[in-house]
Amino acid sequence: MTADREVLQLIQRLTPLAEVLALIDGEVKAVIPRTLDVTAAAGRTLATDAAAPWRPAAATALHDGWAVSADDTLGAGGYAPILLAQSPQRVEVGQAMPPDTDSIAPYDAVKKTASGAEALVAINPGEGVLPAGGDCDPAIPLRRAGERLRATDLAAFAAAGLARVTVREPRVRILPLRGSGVINSAARVVATDIERRGGASRIDEPGCGIGVALAAETTDAVIVIGGTGSGRNDNSVHMLSREGRVAVHGLALAPGETAALGFVDTRPVLLLPGRLDAALAVWLMVGRHLLSVLAASKYKDESAETMTLSRKVASAVGLAELVPIRRTPEGEAEPLATRYLPLSSLARSEGWILVPPESEGFPAGAGVPVRPWP
Repeated sequence: MTADREVLQLIQRLTPLAEVLALIDGEVKAVIPRTLDVTAAAGRTLATDAAAPWRPAAATALHDGWAVSADDTLGAGGYAPILLAQSPQRVEVGQAMPPDTDSIAPYDAVKKTASGAEALVAINPGEGVLPAGGDCDPAIPLRRAGERLRATDLAAFAAAGLARVTVREPRVRILPLRGSGVINSAARVVATDIERRGGASRIDEPGCGIGVALAAETTDAVIVIGGTGSGRNDNSVHMLSREGRVAVHGLALAPGETAALGFVDTRPVLLLPGRLDAALAVWLMVGRHLLSVLAASKYKDESAETMTLSRKVASAVGLAELVPIRRTPEGEAEPLATRYLPLSSLARSEGWILVPPESEGFPAGAGVPVRPWP
């Protein structure tokens, strides 16, 4: 029995999810910033505030029309036109405003006659005009450090003349322990989510050792999938202990109880179970948090939709539980499975809910936040 215990990867304790997240907060450091072209920075997390020069340098027209002084048009109307002091100059979008003008009048708001030009309507001060600095003020950042860059941000940066930005882009190696279809599927969904959330992922060949991935200077973290249990061929936790330090083996999360977390030097290594449901649950609850800490991201997860449970969800106190949810024809949230999440439940569900560890579940009719899958 002693020999068996030395070989088996036995779980001594299920560590609460909050403890694991606090461990990541305390020991994982943000990655070194990199400078990228704005064309390659979509989804990345800003390491420094992004600011642009004062723009425009002078007031410019926002639409085509006549450049006028709004004061000169006060009281003008269709039955009481006002003769302008001087004939207005025609301007186009983006053109600098002529001296002594502050507004753009539509073409049909001014009538030119032999004796001069008449305003047919009163024009509000500043109407149709972008003031100096109206696009960009260097004292007000376009986006702040810790925020994730959207395509719209990058379009605005490019239009403002910013060609490069400083970002944090965690580089994550994913190691499928075996080449099974389930583990490969889990590796692909994790890699896709990493890229979508601002990291750079690489899936190694099945069976590649942790040491090989960590030998690359471009690796900030490693995700190993499979081999976390006590089966005859499970050895990923032992492998991590030989290369570095196992901080956690056993997570109070269902599914995902056999997950592990450790470090090789200062680089984190997260071990996901070899089941798709368990790997996905641990990635959502732990892996995403790890990625955010590496990126020093202030990004919040996708907003949850509050739905009403069609029937109760029971859960064991002390264990956080991830439950897939299907929207019923009546618009309610139907829980599809607990503990083990069949592939059919994952495919049929619109999202998931988390039952916190201090709860015994939710009663039918309770409002629950439903979050989307990756």
